[in-house]
Amino acid sequence: MTDPYAAAAPKRPPRQIRSGLTATGARKAASKSQRSRSREFALQALYQRLVGKNPIADIDAFTRDLAGFSKSDPVHFEALLQGCASQSEALDTLLLPLLDRKLAEISPVEHAVLWIGAFEFANCPDVPWRVVLNECIELAKEFGGTDGHKYVNAVLNELAKRLRSTEMAAEPSGAATTRKP
Repeated sequence: MTDPYAAAAPKRPPRQIRSGLTATGARKAASKSQRSRSREFALQALYQRLVGKNPIADIDAFTRDLAGFSKSDPVHFEALLQGCASQSEALDTLLLPLLDRKLAEISPVEHAVLWIGAFEFANCPDVPWRVVLNECIELAKEFGGTDGHKYVNAVLNELAKRLRSTEMAAEPSGAATTRKP
């Protein structure tokens, strides 16, 4: 005699391969460094600044209360948020010659990512230029529009040539760099 319930049992989907990436190619939360997480929180905070025009102190307090903030680097978050907010006009001045459109036409997400990249290029010499570029591309992939990461890549790659030319020239062509997120 056969079990009538055995035939009705649903088949399980195949096991997923755990690669550390989501279906879109972005890194999963478990594989992110503290600095990567702080960049994500800074992006969210800068988005609030660009869209809502909220005071930085309120944005800072709100962001620090979000789930997962304790896994980020609060010092790097503070530097990014305060630095980008206080230097926003100077960062826009750096970015404007590299843009193919007006700042008002750029998505607030991509604008905030460009601020983060420009700020780190200018103020964080301890972070290699390739890491800054890669982290910003990852932010744009995860939070931005469909092809926003391509735009961010193009703009920040040109900015790196202007702000980190010595570092780029010292790097052997095709050499892999060590990653310090």
